Amino acid sequence: MAASPASGWRANIVIYAALAANLGIAVAKFVAAAITLSSSMLTEGVHSLVDTGNQGLLLYGQHRAKRAPDRDHPFGYGRELYFWAFIVAILIFGLGAGVSVYEGWKHISEPEPLHDPTINYIVLAIAFALEGTSWWIAMREFAKSKGEHGWWQAIRDSKDPSGFIVLFEDSAALAGLVVAGIGVWASHHWGDPRIDGWASIVIGVILAAVASLLARESKGLLIGERANLDMVAHIRALLEAEPCITHVNHVRTIHTAPDRIFVAISADFSDALPMGEAESLIERIEQRLKAAEPKLSSIYIRPEKQEDAVDAVAMG
Repeated sequence: MAASPASGWRANIVIYAALAANLGIAVAKFVAAAITLSSSMLTEGVHSLVDTGNQGLLLYGQHRAKRAPDRDHPFGYGRELYFWAFIVAILIFGLGAGVSVYEGWKHISEPEPLHDPTINYIVLAIAFALEGTSWWIAMREFAKSKGEHGWWQAIRDSKDPSGFIVLFEDSAALAGLVVAGIGVWASHHWGDPRIDGWASIVIGVILAAVASLLARESKGLLIGERANLDMVAHIRALLEAEPCITHVNHVRTIHTAPDRIFVAISADFSDALPMGEAESLIERIEQRLKAAEPKLSSIYIRPEKQEDAVDAVAMG
C-alpha cells in the first residue's frame, strides 16, 4: 500500500524544514549583502542557496529511488538516492566552498568600504534562529533512528543519507553564521574590511571539510555497503537453527536502497536430504527470513559443500 501524503511529508520533515529555512535565509542574506557589500554575507547567501538546491536534489533522489524494478534494473532504483547524495557533496564543495574562498580572496585583495552593519546583524540573528530550528529538527529525527549507537557510529552505519546530510549541512550553516558574525564585527571594530574576507575563507574551509565527509560516506553507499552486523548475525543464527543445514558458509548482504537488502547465502545441506525436500526447505527458509527481517527484498540461497565454498571466511 502506498504511503499517504501525510506520512510521506512526515518522513521527509527534516528535508522540508531545511529547504524552507534555507530559501528564506538565502533571500535575506542576498538583500543584506547588496546593501552592505559584505563579502561574508554574500558568501553566506550563496551557502544558503546551495543548501536549498541540495534539499531539492535529495527530494528528487528519493522520488527516483522509489521506482519499481524493471528488466534493466531488477533490484530497483533505490541506490539512485546515493548518487544524488554524492552530487550534493560535490555541490557543497564546488559551489559552496569554492565561491566562499573566491569571494573572500577577492574581498581581501580589493576591499570594499565599510557600511553600517546593523542589517547584517539582524539577518544573521534571523538566519541563526531559522537554521537552529532546522538543525534541532534534524538532530531530533536522527536521534530517534540512531538507537543506542554513538552519533558518529550512527552516521557511519546509516544507509539513508538524507538524514545525516541535512544534519551536516545545518551544522556547517550554524558554524558559518557564527564566523560571518565575528567577521562583520571584527571588520568594523578594527576598521579593516579585509577581515570580512578572511571570514569568508574560513567559511569555505568549513564547507570543504563537511563536503569531504559527505562524499566519503556517499561513496561507500554507492559502491555498496553490507547490512547491519546485528542483522547478518540474526540471519546466520536462523540458518544455523535449521536441522538440515550442517554449516553456514557465508552470509553476504548489500543495500539496494536504504530500506531494501539483497542477501546471498551459501550453506552446506545434509547429504540425507532428498532433492525434492531441499527445494521446499529453501522456500520455507526464505519465508522465515523475510518474516524475521522485513528489509530483505531479495534472498538467494545456494546449497554448497563447506569445503567448496570460496572465500567463506574473507567475504562472509
